[in-house]
Amino acid sequence: MLRDELSGYKKPSFIPGDVVRHVRYHYRGVVVASDFMCMADENWYQSNKTQPDKNQPWYHVLVHESGSITYPAESSLELDESGEQVVHPLLDQFFTCFEEGRYQRNEVPWPETN
Repeated sequence: MLRDELSGYKKPSFIPGDVVRHVRYHYRGVVVASDFMCMADENWYQSNKTQPDKNQPWYHVLVHESGSITYPAESSLELDESGEQVVHPLLDQFFTCFEEGRYQRNEVPWPETN
């Protein structure tokens, strides 16, 4: 997406490395990457139990104490200020360390999906 095309989109509130909590399901996780809008296909979106607005930032989140990765909408997340680390098998792939309550993102890109 070109910079001019992004002007109509809300800037993501969370950045890679932020520890977040899902407001409905209460799981904790760490943001790895974000999209300016839902990039999942229509079948995936329709199977989502809550179906939040597609036209808001969506995030790739590594879920604490699991091997799961979720794709929640911004309206479903809040910042987790517990200061506690996240345990996930992919942490070392995307982050260098945990400092001052957040993870430091490395340069490994989030995989592109088509």
